[in-house]
Amino acid sequence: MRDFSTSPLEITASFWRNRHLVGTLTKREILSRYRGSVLGVAWSFFNPVLMLAVYTFVFSVVFKARWGGGDESRLGFALALFAGLLVFNFFSECITRAPKLIVANVNYVKKVVFPLEVLSFVAMGAAGFQMVVNLGVWLVFYLLCFGVPPLSILLFPLVILPLALMTLGVTWFLASLGVFLRDVAEVATILTSMLLFLSPIFYPVSALPPGYQTLLHVNPLTSILEQVRGVMIHGQAPDPVYWSAGLAVSLLIAWSGFAWFQKTRKGFADVL
Repeated sequence: MRDFSTSPLEITASFWRNRHLVGTLTKREILSRYRGSVLGVAWSFFNPVLMLAVYTFVFSVVFKARWGGGDESRLGFALALFAGLLVFNFFSECITRAPKLIVANVNYVKKVVFPLEVLSFVAMGAAGFQMVVNLGVWLVFYLLCFGVPPLSILLFPLVILPLALMTLGVTWFLASLGVFLRDVAEVATILTSMLLFLSPIFYPVSALPPGYQTLLHVNPLTSILEQVRGVMIHGQAPDPVYWSAGLAVSLLIAWSGFAWFQKTRKGFADVL
């Protein structure tokens, strides 16, 4: 039986070797979501706009929530909320889809030459496309309401890098586990729903008592969300030491998830 490399270098090598396949499958995945609809891919723009309007109305008008930190306006709340949502939705989409990546592509499992590991790249690419669209909506909203955003927003890709690597590792792990334990899909959905409210998306960390703030920082999304709002809204560059530590941990998670996937993929065909 063929052995699959678990080397961390194989992650980059596999992506580069199959880059055209990843691009083709990602494009097909994005277009398939809107196939048959009148507006097509334009829905990827209208959906975040509509959700931004709903969340802003419910939390800032009905519940009269304000973000704080010097900006008590409804528009300030909407910007902070949407900045958090565009990051969380990227993470959530990848994680909830992960357990069914292999199960939904049984025909690829039967093809020995097909690089199954690239399915995680495809899922992340599709989620990344929506995040870029959401970021565009945020930029338009900011420009119309406040003018030019701070230059630190150019650091957004750098801040997102640790999240992308961590998400990739977890996706590989769940994709493999989902083959052997079908309940993983339901557990992943429940956990991401819980994380939506246990992460500083609808509220700042400072809104919680000190004891709960410490507990909230156990959530790996907390630091990333704070850094994202820092570069997008407050003009603050991420702390180099803190960011480097997060990147190192994310690299370890990515490699661990990849190694698990490569070790267990031999059993996929037997189960499916």
